[in-house]
Amino acid sequence: MGMQQLVIALPKGKLGEEALGVMDRAGLPVAGVATESRKLVFDFPGEGIKYIICRPTDIPTYVDYGAADLGVVGKDTIVEAGADVFELVDLKFGYCRFVVAVPRVFWEQGPPDLNRLDRCRVATKFPRVAADYFASRGMQVEVVKLHGNIELAPQVGLAEVIVDIVSTGRTLQENDLVAVTDIFHATARLIANRVSYRIKYHRLQEVVEALKGVVGNGG
Repeated sequence: MGMQQLVIALPKGKLGEEALGVMDRAGLPVAGVATESRKLVFDFPGEGIKYIICRPTDIPTYVDYGAADLGVVGKDTIVEAGADVFELVDLKFGYCRFVVAVPRVFWEQGPPDLNRLDRCRVATKFPRVAADYFASRGMQVEVVKLHGNIELAPQVGLAEVIVDIVSTGRTLQENDLVAVTDIFHATARLIANRVSYRIKYHRLQEVVEALKGVVGNGG
């Protein structure tokens, strides 16, 4: 009987490249794995590891349904997906923050009070995060889901407010928007399928401990 195989879902793009760097340092096989190639499956039968390369927003789904045992994905994506997965390690890269932002002119016209945003329309790629945040403050807003270029919405009157992810804040400045509050901060996380976590516990634990050793006991 060979080694139990672990399937690990990695995100395409920059986040995936950083994930491979961390996995390499943790002693996992990564030779020839590329998150930006046409090839989507990389198999290391000798080590019992298989990587699948997915769109970041799909990773919680692959893990939730058991198509992958483990996945690397941003905390922002986990929260928005609402998937039923275990979060095992904070990998400490891919830092970004969720903010509520409004046009600078609007914010400077009145008192700096979030309650001014009550009954506004909020444009976002993250409807769950946005709705939960305003509901937790007892505010009613209309959430409009978009797939990109959220900062355009206030300029054309689609929405007065946006909820978006910011890393440097440059995009907000360029569009004369100002972040009025942080919702939460996010980094990349290692997540696990709940059933795999029980059935393949020892194998998963090896990977978890190796990654924790590299990132400085995240979790």
